[in-house]
Amino acid sequence: MRKSQQGTSYIGILFGVMAFAFIVKIIIAIWPSYWDDRVIDKQIEEQIIASPSTITPSAFANKMSQRFDMNNIRDIKFNDIATVSTQDGLAVTKKYEVRKPFILNIDLVLTFEKSFDQRSVQSK
Repeated sequence: MRKSQQGTSYIGILFGVMAFAFIVKIIIAIWPSYWDDRVIDKQIEEQIIASPSTITPSAFANKMSQRFDMNNIRDIKFNDIATVSTQDGLAVTKKYEVRKPFILNIDLVLTFEKSFDQRSVQSK
């Protein structure tokens, strides 16, 4: 039996601090992209609700570009990430990926996909 208790070693504390720093770095790298995607989804839903069913795809894209500028989403362009169709009602399909540098030559790739339909959005 041991005569006294021993606590965590310096190596154990070092590994704990390194693991915590690694997790914080991941969160700092990906959080802005997830936040921007959440804002984009909300803006698309709001614009679909506010738009008449007879809106043209180019007019919808112009209004979305204005909303992106108002919400400080400047590195993503609506025409690059989404397609708008007016067949069978207004429908928007968003699909894009974001690459974030992580450590040295390792990048984090985040893929975002979602479809919006005017009938389903208005029924919420």
